[in-house]
Amino acid sequence: MRSFKEPGFADRQKAAQQARRSIMDKFRSQPGPDDPEVVKRRQEREAAAARREQARLEREAARAEQKRLEEEMKASEAERLAREAEELTARLAEQEAEQKAKRDARYAARKARGKKK
Repeated sequence: MRSFKEPGFADRQKAAQQARRSIMDKFRSQPGPDDPEVVKRRQEREAAAARREQARLEREAARAEQKRLEEEMKASEAERLAREAEELTARLAEQEAEQKAKRDARYAARKARGKKK
């Protein structure tokens, strides 16, 4: 079995130079910005971004429509409650008027009986 050999300065320099060369080769092998495949991917990304933006706008429009419908429902509900309250007030006023008329009639009848004697 061989023992471990400590790398010398020249070995380390050679390894560093090979590492730099492999990094540069990897960089050079990548396609440029005008490569058809790169252009195609960029167009796909832009199309996807446009679809996302369109979907976001549609969601916002749907939310705005939902909010408008809710506001209309709240307004109609408030109008209905106001109308019911007005009807109740009118009915109570009518009942009070009837009760007062009956009371006045009883009082007048009692008064009339008292004068006969």
